[in-house]
Amino acid sequence: MRLDKYLKVSRLMKRRTVANEACDAGRVSVNGKPARASYEVKVGDLIEIPLGQKTMRVRVAGISETVRKEQAAELYTIEP
Repeated sequence: MRLDKYLKVSRLMKRRTVANEACDAGRVSVNGKPARASYEVKVGDLIEIPLGQKTMRVRVAGISETVRKEQAAELYTIEP
């Protein structure tokens, strides 16, 4: 699954276009490297998203094309 779509489906970002723009600007990194929106996400990848002063680090736990709002948090685990 594409990185921008994963960020939207997992509800880490509100819209796919916002995720796409963040990736293209180099703000989102996967496994320590800046990633394009077209990057193919795999289970076990570490995604880092800067949010103001802090950086959110999440590990991909699962991939699904569609998911209910209540189950979106099961697609990733938050890393310290």
